[in-house]
Amino acid sequence: MSDKADTFGRAISQARKARGWSQKELAQKILREDEEAISPQYLNDIEHDRRSPSSDRMVQQFADVLGIEADWLYYLAGKFPADLRERKLSQQEVAKAMVAFRGKPNSK
Repeated sequence: MSDKADTFGRAISQARKARGWSQKELAQKILREDEEAISPQYLNDIEHDRRSPSSDRMVQQFADVLGIEADWLYYLAGKFPADLRERKLSQQEVAKAMVAFRGKPNSK
């Protein structure tokens, strides 16, 4: 999969196509919270950036099934992974981490 995918949907679409899978084939591998597979239409909406993955579990399944680094998919989905959210970071800790991530001092 290309690191040039700039949206979650494009990353999923590129990886699926690289494996030669149809949307129906991939959809059958991704389960909702009720253990039912997502529909091909839902996957189509994700791939066209009309919908976002509904849960952390779904992001992780896409990563596992398609062999994509989960942190990359969380980034593209605009989400923080659960393990980071569970740390219950303070506002200052988050701000410090964002400064470190950006690699430049805070302008305040």
